[in-house]
Amino acid sequence: MGVHITYYVHGTTTDNENNIATGNNHGELSTVGIKQAKDLNVLVKDIRFNAVFCSDLIRAVDTAERAFGELYNVIKDERLREINYGDYNGKPNTFKNSLTDYIDEPFPNGESYKDVEERLREFLVEISKKCDEKKIALVAHQAPQLALEVICNEKSWEDAIAEDWRKVGRWQPGWEYEYTFYKVIISHNFYGRTTTRRE
Repeated sequence: MGVHITYYVHGTTTDNENNIATGNNHGELSTVGIKQAKDLNVLVKDIRFNAVFCSDLIRAVDTAERAFGELYNVIKDERLREINYGDYNGKPNTFKNSLTDYIDEPFPNGESYKDVEERLREFLVEISKKCDEKKIALVAHQAPQLALEVICNEKSWEDAIAEDWRKVGRWQPGWEYEYTFYKVIISHNFYGRTTTRRE
């Protein structure tokens, strides 16, 4: 039971090449990013998905359409957006050295990482009802992938940030996750004892 997720990050952007944190800005793929998206098209052509979803930010949409658009109707969902860096959107990315400061506390006029986790959980619960025991592809950004590490692999936010592949350059063509939605049932018996179970 559950949804099998293959997660792909968008191609390199002009902001990436200039050490700019795009955040909730749309951004655009660089020449390198366009090639990466075309190369991904070749890598995934023999993989079958039941659905393909992407962030509605242009850099993710362009990547998804170039990689999957020939075979799939790519579904855009704003819940897959990058974290909103607020005042830091479009600014130099030097603040990324202290991302753990924003796990609970939002960026000025932006989101926290817990906010991203909340919208990813909402997305996954909805998708699990439609795609149970099916295989889907997601094309999105850094923060949603870190949220998947927290939700699916039960990492703490501190560990997810510390172990992010981007810190060591360990890119790969897709990361695999499994998500299963459980309802927690709380019951009280005659003697006042409380029990919980998942189903």
